[in-house]
Amino acid sequence: MLSVPPDLIRGWPAAPEDSLLVEGYLVALESVVGAGFAHEIDEQEHRRLEGVTESDVLREAAWVVLCAGMRERVIRDLFPDVSEAFLYWRSAEDIVHARHRCTRRALATFCHRPKIDAIVAIAERVAAVSFESIRSALIRRGVDALQAFPYVGPVTKFHLAKNLGLDVAKPDRHLVRLSHAAGFTDPARLCSAVARATGDRVATVDLVFWRYATINPGYHGLFERYR
Repeated sequence: MLSVPPDLIRGWPAAPEDSLLVEGYLVALESVVGAGFAHEIDEQEHRRLEGVTESDVLREAAWVVLCAGMRERVIRDLFPDVSEAFLYWRSAEDIVHARHRCTRRALATFCHRPKIDAIVAIAERVAAVSFESIRSALIRRGVDALQAFPYVGPVTKFHLAKNLGLDVAKPDRHLVRLSHAAGFTDPARLCSAVARATGDRVATVDLVFWRYATINPGYHGLFERYR
């Protein structure tokens, strides 16, 4: 019997063929909860675009830009100082007004000029078109609306969309590898299948699998025992 808190399990397989897939998911879930990341699961499960603020957009966009091609734990250690440099994401207008000071302070923590410039450019765009306009575009167009941001591309747009509350999976290398191991062509199909069987959101399933991969070097073998 898995020692996963009952409130983290929304349901059970809808069909017998789902049972092995869900068993693998629950193994990942138990590992993630046991490693102390239950709060991440709860936050992702309750995150919705309707509750997102301008500060959230600025902060999450900066996080995704910095994480591109980097280990998450490295950015996690640096992000508080970057946030301080960017006025704790108070508003796009404040960042634009203090762009030179923000840039100088951020570079002292994270010396990657293109990424820091991209964060400033995102603030400039938010200030120019308004936060409400950006949120409306997300509601109408979904993840594609985010590619207007610099340093946000075909893969990272899903990462940012998920962090802003859209119910999507991101096709990063960990999720792609797990999807193939489970017999799926891509993470969206894997996470959707698990979401249908368990009642968890697609974005939550994505988070569980991704976090499991970051704490288990042999994560790609998760489904091998069930195949």
